[in-house]
Amino acid sequence: MLSSSYSLTEIQRRIDEVQRFLSITLSIANAHTVEFYTQDVWNRFMAVLPEEVLSTLGPASDQQREPGHKAKEQSRTTFGFCNDTNRLVDVCELLQAAKAHSLPGLGVCMSRDELLQALRENRSKSGAPPAEIGAELETDEFMNSKKSHEVQSMSEVVACLAQRCGVKQVIDVGSGKGYLSSFLSLQYGLRVYGIDSSSTNTHGAHERNRKLKKFSRVYQKRNKAVRGQGEAATLSPQVELVEIKPGTDGDNDVLHGDGAGIVSQEEEKVLIGSSDVNPAAERHSEPNPETDELFLSALSLDVLQPTSPRVPPRQLSAEERKRRKTENLERKAQDRAASASVMFSPLTSYVTAETELRELINELEDAVMVGLHTCGDLAPSTLRMFVAKPELASVCSVGCCYHLLSEEFDPAGQECLPGVCGFPLSQYLRDRSWFCGRNARMSACLALERVSLGQGIQMESLFYRAVLHVILRDHYSSFKSEKRVGNVYSKAKSFVDYVRRALSRLELDETKLSDSDIQDYNDTYTPRRGEMHAFNMLKVTLAPCIEGLILLDRLCYLKEQEDLSFSALVQLFDPLLSPRCYAIIGLKSYGDRISC
Repeated sequence: MLSSSYSLTEIQRRIDEVQRFLSITLSIANAHTVEFYTQDVWNRFMAVLPEEVLSTLGPASDQQREPGHKAKEQSRTTFGFCNDTNRLVDVCELLQAAKAHSLPGLGVCMSRDELLQALRENRSKSGAPPAEIGAELETDEFMNSKKSHEVQSMSEVVACLAQRCGVKQVIDVGSGKGYLSSFLSLQYGLRVYGIDSSSTNTHGAHERNRKLKKFSRVYQKRNKAVRGQGEAATLSPQVELVEIKPGTDGDNDVLHGDGAGIVSQEEEKVLIGSSDVNPAAERHSEPNPETDELFLSALSLDVLQPTSPRVPPRQLSAEERKRRKTENLERKAQDRAASASVMFSPLTSYVTAETELRELINELEDAVMVGLHTCGDLAPSTLRMFVAKPELASVCSVGCCYHLLSEEFDPAGQECLPGVCGFPLSQYLRDRSWFCGRNARMSACLALERVSLGQGIQMESLFYRAVLHVILRDHYSSFKSEKRVGNVYSKAKSFVDYVRRALSRLELDETKLSDSDIQDYNDTYTPRRGEMHAFNMLKVTLAPCIEGLILLDRLCYLKEQEDLSFSALVQLFDPLLSPRCYAIIGLKSYGDRISC
């Protein structure tokens, strides 16, 4: 019996702890960076100097320091905030509390290795045969390092879940370009149905899967030759990877993943809110040229074309002509057989918890449902589908894009019907009418591990946008804060140029301000840049706690279901490579047939 490591009561207690912490600190996460100077955010929330925050949160800070005693002598605090003024007076106390209320601090997560060991131990006890694994594919030959890490880590877990539940089918929700789906089918022999709402994605997935199958066949032949000969691999003289000329495939974005690229963009956009799109987001997802070249070569439309000798056929011997004819017939037979047994089927459909899967998939049997970085409400919808559909034996869901979640109890949000909203999902939090707010959910997308290494926050673009907001307040009365400036920072040569471009984008009269007027604003607020930097670092510190509450809510939802034998929160990925690294795992009870 695969037992859950934490009971419903224990998960609810952890939720209570995080709720109490966020009830004090959530106001920081919900403060909008664009309004940092117009709303005097620093003085509203802080009773410490920016230098104290930066020195405490910086890499050289002493993480073991005790909370400051000077502030405690003046007034009693809760998580570093003064109970009388609700302003931060003790940075160290806040930092320690944030660590304690993150998922690692709460100690509620299983590691990937622990989950795999538990699944394999149960498989051994049940006498089930080991999972069928094809010739091992080297994913770094056709994916970037981030996607390769995610696909390899998640696919092994999914394969073990499928075997644990005795199923051969997988439904990949939000399958995007089909990397995970293709790998599951090619590497583990699973029948995968990839569902994505974008017809462009599913069409591209069809092409990639076809090319991957060709690549896989040659890769397997090459591996067999290497093992048989005990020497370096070389392709058969009859097969070669042809050179790809620019524009051959037209698929120049192949390395940007199943929607996972949004994660790196979030880290840049999240502090800006509805303002500039930071150009550094693209730099984070730049493909490796060597990997890109190999992938495009291996998976091009013209890949693996048989190369004919330059010797005219009439000059070949009868035996050679017969041999080549036989090889061609065998190769065509293999292609027909492969086409007849397609293991990955991309489908275009918008799915919700009410979607009838059997209407989409005629051959549907019991299956595992998976989602790799499903955006916004799609992640909770995946869990609702898993609970509602008896044909779904297990689920492995990794969500992302928390800022796109709909909230049932957000007074500032749009109306959201019960059972449809993305948050809260559990009855426990719904009974409390809990909401986070959009800015807090955007903050949850930040990557603490990356920011701690100096990645993720581009302060100049945030500073420019906040000072622009002051200019708009002072000189353009019709301006509304929700108007989007767009990605003008990447093109701007200076602050003056940035403001000119922004005013033009907003269709506002530029002649109201001279260049010197604009520069004066920059000079006035430059000494206060440290305030914004320190405040955003505090936001980053709170990010894991907000993400933790969202994920604990999803785990609590599964714990509330009666027919589930196992549910857990599992860290699947390295957070430095893939910041949205946690998966919600669930297995149903199916009596003697599946002893989950």
